[in-house]
Amino acid sequence: MAEAHQAVAFQFTVTPDGIDLQLSHQALTEIYLSGVRSWKKRIIRLKNSVITGVYPASPSSWLFVVIAILATMYTRSDPSMGLIAKIQEHLPVSQSMSTQCQAVLSAVLFSTMLWLLLIFTMRLCLKQLLSYHRWMFEQHGKMSTTTKVWVALVRIFSGRKPLLYSYQGSLPNLPVPTVKDTVKRYLDSVRPLMDDTEYERMTKLAAEFESSLGNRLQWYLKLKALWAANYVSDWWEEYVYLRGRSPIMVNSNYYGMDFLYVTPTPIQAARAGNSIHAFFLYRRKLNREEIKPSRIPGIAIPLCAAQCERIFNTTRIPGEETDTVHHWQDSDYVAVYHRGRYFRLKVYQAGRLLSPREIEFQIQRILDDSSLPSKGEAKLGALTAGDRIPWAKARTKYFSSGVNKRSLDCIERAAFFVTLDDDEQGMMGDDPASSLDHYAKSLLHGKCYDRWFDKSFSVVYYKNGKNGINAEHSWADAPVLAHLWEYTLATDSFQLGYNAEGHCKGDVDSSLPRPQKLNWEIPPECEEQISQSLAVAQALADDVDFHVFSFRDFGKGKVKKCRVSPDAFIQMALQLAYYRERRTFCLTYEASMTRLFREGRTETVRSCTNESSAFVRALEGGEAADVCRRLFRAASEKHQQLYRMAMTGGGIDRHLFCLYVVSKYLGVESPFLKEVLSEPWRLSTSQTPVQQVELFDMVNHPEYISCGGGFGPVADDGYGVSYCILGDNMINFHISCKHSCPDTDAHKFGDQIRKALHDLIQLLGPSQKEPSKPEESRPEVKKDQ
Repeated sequence: MAEAHQAVAFQFTVTPDGIDLQLSHQALTEIYLSGVRSWKKRIIRLKNSVITGVYPASPSSWLFVVIAILATMYTRSDPSMGLIAKIQEHLPVSQSMSTQCQAVLSAVLFSTMLWLLLIFTMRLCLKQLLSYHRWMFEQHGKMSTTTKVWVALVRIFSGRKPLLYSYQGSLPNLPVPTVKDTVKRYLDSVRPLMDDTEYERMTKLAAEFESSLGNRLQWYLKLKALWAANYVSDWWEEYVYLRGRSPIMVNSNYYGMDFLYVTPTPIQAARAGNSIHAFFLYRRKLNREEIKPSRIPGIAIPLCAAQCERIFNTTRIPGEETDTVHHWQDSDYVAVYHRGRYFRLKVYQAGRLLSPREIEFQIQRILDDSSLPSKGEAKLGALTAGDRIPWAKARTKYFSSGVNKRSLDCIERAAFFVTLDDDEQGMMGDDPASSLDHYAKSLLHGKCYDRWFDKSFSVVYYKNGKNGINAEHSWADAPVLAHLWEYTLATDSFQLGYNAEGHCKGDVDSSLPRPQKLNWEIPPECEEQISQSLAVAQALADDVDFHVFSFRDFGKGKVKKCRVSPDAFIQMALQLAYYRERRTFCLTYEASMTRLFREGRTETVRSCTNESSAFVRALEGGEAADVCRRLFRAASEKHQQLYRMAMTGGGIDRHLFCLYVVSKYLGVESPFLKEVLSEPWRLSTSQTPVQQVELFDMVNHPEYISCGGGFGPVADDGYGVSYCILGDNMINFHISCKHSCPDTDAHKFGDQIRKALHDLIQLLGPSQKEPSKPEESRPEVKKDQ
C-alpha cells in the first residue's frame, strides 16, 4: 500500500513527548503542481471564453475601435453625435478628475458599447447567413450567383482563426416544421410499406391528428423552440437513451476498429502507451479549443461542436427511473482493467503528461502484476452490461459508501476506461474474414464484464497489439468519437511511432509510483446481482450475429463516374439486397446529422421510398435496362432530396417524436402518434465518413485504413448495417442481426449486398471487368516502425 501512503500529504502521531508531525514533500509537491495545472486550465478557459464570446470580432479589435474614436475626437469631430457628451454628463466620477480625463473615459465607454453593438450585428448577420440552405439543393457542380454571393459573405463575417466553439453563438436554431408538411412526408414514406386498406386507415388517422390534436401539440413545441437552443436534443437524450431500462451493451453502445491491414506494433503495452498519450494530446487541444471546428467539406460551413464537451471525464450514472450523464472538468488518470483487477493509472506526474514510453512502462507493470482479484471484483463490470434498474439499486445499496464508493468514483471520474485484453484480434489466421466477425463482437460486448459500458468510451488493447473502442451513445453521436479516433490512430502511427524493437520512443523515469490497484468489498448479495446481470448480458451477446467485410471490387470512384451519389448508391443496394432476401420492403432508418443547427444531433432519412421500391420491383421483374436506369436515377435523386431535407431541419421523425413527448406531458392520447412511434426499424443503417482525410495517405499508405465501426441490430427481426467509404476503391460493411430470428442471417445478407452492388454498377456503367481482390489475398502486416 505504498501508493496510498504517498497520497497522504502529512501524518501525525501523538507520543508522550508531544505530536510527531511528518510531512510528505512528494505529496505536497504533487498537490502544488496539480493546483498550478488546474489554474492554468482555468486561465485558458477564461481566455477562450473571451475570444469565443466576442467572435467573429477579436479582443484586439476593441483597441482599434477605441483608438479610432479617440482619433476622430482630436480632429474635433464627434462620431457619437452627442452621445459621448451625454455619457460624460452622467459619469459618477470624482470632481478631482479633469475634464479631459472625463472626456477620454466617456469616449472609451462609447467605443466599448459601439464595439459590442458591432459584434452583436456581425453575429446576427452570420446567424442569418448560416440559416440559408438553398445551396444544398442545387445541382452538384453548379453554384448559383446567389449562393456565390452567400459564400463570400459567410467568409467575410466568419472572422479569422476560429476556435472550436467560436461559431456556437452564431448557429441558427433548429426550425420546427409545420404539422401539415410532416404528416404529408410521413404518409409518402409509408406508402410502399402498406397495402391500400392499411394506407387508407393511416391516412384517416393522420388527417384526424392534423386537424385536431396536432395544432395544440405544435403550439407547445414552438414555445419550446423559442426558449430552448434546440427543441429536440434534450428530449432525445433523455427519452431515447437515458430512460431506456434494457442493457445498453449491444442495444445502444457502438464500436470502432483499428487499422485493417497493419498493426503498428505487436507489443500490447507499447500500443497502449502511444495511443493513451495521443488521447490526452487530443484532450489538451480540446481544452484549449485548438481543434478546428468541423465544417461541411467543400463549402466550409461550420457544424455544431457542443457534443465535444463531454468526450472525456464523462460517465453515465444508472438510476431506477432514468440515468444521468455526469461530466467532470478534469481527470489526470485512466481506469484500467486487466484479468479481473481494476487499476488507477495516473498519466500526469509533477504537472506534466507522461511520455508514451513511460505510459508503456506503467501498463507493463499492470500486465506483470500477479495479484488476484478481490472477492467479487473480476466480473463487477457485468453490472454495467445488464438491465439498468438492478444496476441502479445495487449502486445505491453497495457502492454509496466506504471503499466501494471510493473505487467506483475512481472509475467513473477517470478520463476514460482501458481494457487490457488477453485475446488476439484482427484480420488474421487461416480465415481472416471470420476473424473480423469475432473482432467486431469482441469490441461490441467482449466477455460482458471486461468493459465499463457506462464510460463515455472504453479503449480495448489486445495481446497482439490490435486495439479498438467501445462508446456509450447518450452523450454524443458516432462522428464526434470518430474524429477523436482518427486523430489517435494517425498520431500513434505517423507522429509518435515506435523504435526498432516495437517499443515506444523515449526514456523512462523508473521512480514513477506504481499504478494503484483498486480495492473492493463485495458482499455475497451483490455477487448474486453481478451473476444475474452477467446472465442477462451473456444471453444478449450470444444472440448477436455479426459479419464484417471489406468490399474492394470497386468504390466511390467508379460510382461517381456513373454520376450517382455513393451514399444513395449503397442505400439502393441495401434496398435491393433486403427485398431479395425477404421479398418485401421494410421501414429503413439512415442516420443523418443536424449539426448545421445549434446543439443538433441526428435526424432520420427514410430510405425506403416509392421510387426505390418501384426501381427494385422493376429490376427484379426483368424490366428493360433503360427503364431500370431511369427508375434508379429517380430513386437516388429522391434519396438525396430526403437527406438534404433531414440535414436542414425538414425531417419527419424528430418532429413526430417531440409531438409525442408533448402529448405525454399533457396526458392526451394520439392513436396516430402511438402507431408511428411503435413502427419497427427492420433495417437500420449508418455511414461513418472519414472526416480528417489529411491525416491519412490513401495513395502511398493504403494499408493504414481503419475498418470503421458498427452497432447492434435495432429490431429483433432486423439488421443493423454500418458502412464506411474509404478512398475510391473500398467500402467496409458491418452487419448485425440476431441468431434467435430465423429470418435473419448476417452472412447471407452480406452476400446479398455484394451481389446487389455488382448488379447496380453493371446496370449503370460500362461493363469493365475489374480484378477482384479477395480478403485472403491481403494478409495483415505488422509494422515495428
